[in-house]
Amino acid sequence: MSGNRPAARCVQPDMNITTATARNAAGTVSVRTTDQGVPVDLHIDPRELRHGAGNLAGQILALSRRAALEAAALRRSELAAQGMPEALLDRMGLPTPDDLARTQQADDEQRQPTSWLRPV
Repeated sequence: MSGNRPAARCVQPDMNITTATARNAAGTVSVRTTDQGVPVDLHIDPRELRHGAGNLAGQILALSRRAALEAAALRRSELAAQGMPEALLDRMGLPTPDDLARTQQADDEQRQPTSWLRPV
């Protein structure tokens, strides 16, 4: 969960849009999306281009999903703080902090090395 958590959160009060940013472990790709999953900012370090378009596209999609989930959980917290009932938040499909933690843990487990080689 360490380097994969969104590093920045932002609420645009004039537009009532909640966003979050997710970065890859190396910090070379970052995506900021709304709570609806719409990308609003993308940064790609030129070094990432050497890994090919397919790999880069996969990273962008995964980071977009992660940022959208974080932004939606943040949105839920904001609405709950404003007094919206939990039952309504559940019906809206907004993730709980527990949902977010489970997803981040599953993502971290998927990123574990799959090689039989060990570091020397």
